[in-house]
Amino acid sequence: MYKYTYTFLIMSVLLFSKCTSDTTTIQETETPMGFFDQINNLPDSVNVDGITIRNLFKNQILAHQNGYDSALIVDKVYKSHQAFWDNCYGMIFGEENSYKFKTITGMIEWNRTLYPKNKSLFDERAKTLINLQLDSLLKTNLKKFNELVPYKVESKIGILFTPLVGIGFGGCDKDQFCIELNNTDYEIDYLIEIGLPHELNHLAYEPLRENDPKIETALAQVIDEGFACYFAWLFFEGRISKYEAVSNMSEDDWNWFINNEKAIFVNLKKYFDDESGDNPILRNNKFKLFPDAPQGLAYWIGFRIVEKYVEKNGKDSWKNLYEMNVEDVLKESGYEEYIREL
Repeated sequence: MYKYTYTFLIMSVLLFSKCTSDTTTIQETETPMGFFDQINNLPDSVNVDGITIRNLFKNQILAHQNGYDSALIVDKVYKSHQAFWDNCYGMIFGEENSYKFKTITGMIEWNRTLYPKNKSLFDERAKTLINLQLDSLLKTNLKKFNELVPYKVESKIGILFTPLVGIGFGGCDKDQFCIELNNTDYEIDYLIEIGLPHELNHLAYEPLRENDPKIETALAQVIDEGFACYFAWLFFEGRISKYEAVSNMSEDDWNWFINNEKAIFVNLKKYFDDESGDNPILRNNKFKLFPDAPQGLAYWIGFRIVEKYVEKNGKDSWKNLYEMNVEDVLKESGYEEYIREL
């Protein structure tokens, strides 16, 4: 009898132990990762066919996980994207701010306080990227871009926090690009998802414009931006609207432009050859030729010219634009004829 009782107790203890162990395993599996663990799981960079996107913000956050790790800032933030810090930010914000970006001491100094002072905003922005499944999103979109565009693009882009904002998404050279994660003028999910194909198209298109006789004109800027917007719309195959692809404007804004399309073109055409950059096409907020116009006038008219070109020349004809002079794009779009018939 004692033998059977003892055996039963042993089996009960083992069974209880196994159930407890299984419950613990399940609980451990279901426990969500902490914020720093989620950040640490992001790759330092994503590279697809010559396009490298560096998640500099990752190490700007992790440097504050336990005290302040300045070595992480130097090695993973500054040196990994040094051409950008030195030659872009180190120049555009004036000589009085250049040391902040061109020196190790300067980089350590502002990174020491920037994250702690803005922790709530920075964490919110970082969580947005985590929820977007950033690694997978970047790889998918970069691969698709390279499949669509007939010209190879090589670029280095840093996603980062900065003490001085001013670029949004852009840069000074193909290896000196950034996405300012703490620039509150932009919705970060829009910037990463839709802004990326837009900006990459600039990198594919602009080097091919060097011999265009109209390269410095307002028309060139209109076509450049309009083509980038059109490409972003094409890239997502109808999953975003045309108005979202053009400066993320609202449907009401788009309709305002459509309702005033003839007046817009007739009044702006004479400025197409302007090379000053100071004209009503690019600076409507200053000249107020159309005081009620929403933001994005140049982008919108460029989109419409490109759209009409493709309508006239076939669905794959957008690929022709990479090697066409901008004046020929306007002429062969039939846009002026379309306007006359309105």
